[in-house]
Amino acid sequence: MPQLLNNIQHKDVRVITQRGAQWGDDLMSAPITVDEFRKVQAHYPIVFQPDGNGSFAPAALFGLQEGDNLFLDGQGWDADYLPLSVQRLPFSIGVADGELRMMIDMDSKRVSQGAEGEAVFLPHGGITDLTENANAVLRALHEGLEATADFVQTLVRYELLEPFVLDVERPDGSHGQLTGFYFIHEERLAGLDAQAVGLLHQADYLQPIYMAIASVSNFRALIKRHLARGA
Repeated sequence: MPQLLNNIQHKDVRVITQRGAQWGDDLMSAPITVDEFRKVQAHYPIVFQPDGNGSFAPAALFGLQEGDNLFLDGQGWDADYLPLSVQRLPFSIGVADGELRMMIDMDSKRVSQGAEGEAVFLPHGGITDLTENANAVLRALHEGLEATADFVQTLVRYELLEPFVLDVERPDGSHGQLTGFYFIHEERLAGLDAQAVGLLHQADYLQPIYMAIASVSNFRALIKRHLARGA
């Protein structure tokens, strides 16, 4: 359970910043904000996942099956951009005394109370660059998620999301399927009237929509990574 970060209880806490499955990076996907679409689409497919409340959450896809991150290569994370929701770990935002506060998950594999990792606090109690940077990431993530909710609501209103099934042939000839995710419905987008397109343009939603569409081309590289591992 996350704890409110403070320089007394957590004065000796360190955070491991290397990337690998042993530190919890064996993620199939991670939530992203609409502000991240430009950076994300350069590396990962952007998909939309039902959130269980009648809406969707955009996500960067790292693998084709649960617990499989195809960007982990033994040397780290083989991509130039990590989504904010991955960068911020093991920190999160919580509410204390009516204010947004920084929390830390002491059960995270990234948390160390030995010599490994980078310090969270300086010896005199001030925050380190690591903590300051994590705080900036959390702020960007918090603000981005609020904007993303409005973006997704607009996609749903215009019925611009459609489910897809990806069939992947394995090296042994067997097949696997990726289901449960949604894409932008390109035909429905193309069929919108001028007023709807104008509203999307005014809201600055056309660019992220086309970024999400362009990101689908990353499936080819993702499948190549999948097959190269003999999955």
